[in-house]
Amino acid sequence: MNWNELVLQYCERAGPGFWAEPINAVSNLAFLIAAGFAFTLWHRRGDRDLPALVLILVTCTVGIGSFLFHTFAVRWAWVADVVPIGIFIAGYLVLALCRFLGFGLIGAILWFIAFEATSAGFIRAFPQEFLNRAAGYLPALAALVLIGGLLTARSYRAESDAARTSMRERDRAAGRAFFLAAGLFTLSLAFRVVDLSICEVFPTGTHFIWHIFNALVLYVLLRAAITYGEAAKAP
Repeated sequence: MNWNELVLQYCERAGPGFWAEPINAVSNLAFLIAAGFAFTLWHRRGDRDLPALVLILVTCTVGIGSFLFHTFAVRWAWVADVVPIGIFIAGYLVLALCRFLGFGLIGAILWFIAFEATSAGFIRAFPQEFLNRAAGYLPALAALVLIGGLLTARSYRAESDAARTSMRERDRAAGRAFFLAAGLFTLSLAFRVVDLSICEVFPTGTHFIWHIFNALVLYVLLRAAITYGEAAKAP
């Protein structure tokens, strides 16, 4: 494999050159901004949540990796782009299963393995042209909806003592956060999908909007983990 082979995937890039995708490249600042806001919240909550801090740092690497890809646009930079995204998805899914749904670490890892197998199946089942290489993200969208639904359903349990009332309120708030993340991610996917189809009328493309909405998705998820995560564990 030629690691320096040019990769052309989006409207804005018409050829080689470090700044051939200026908007796609600069829009990755959104991930660093999202990480900065999440870090501020993490710090205010007491600086004790190491898993959340790790995910904040991963969010920074998502922006850096994507910047490298949209500037160098070669195969090694593509790897630098997709690996941090995969790490965030993996880490956050395991964290969400443990914190929000009360799974043990082993159970969460087993569910993550099933999730990865499903994602790989989607990638193999659909050609790259389908949804502009976005099919592999559909299981992540489904996971956001499913976790949000489970939290919302749990929030309507009948127990009425004070502790469980507080738990229901937290579950409901966390469920809303997951649904919000799912809605933002749906919009994000839409802008990714249409990018190549509108090149003639909008040469800049819409991939930069994918970056901005994804940064919002990551912030919403980080905020949920920091604000509701520990409290959302089942008693």
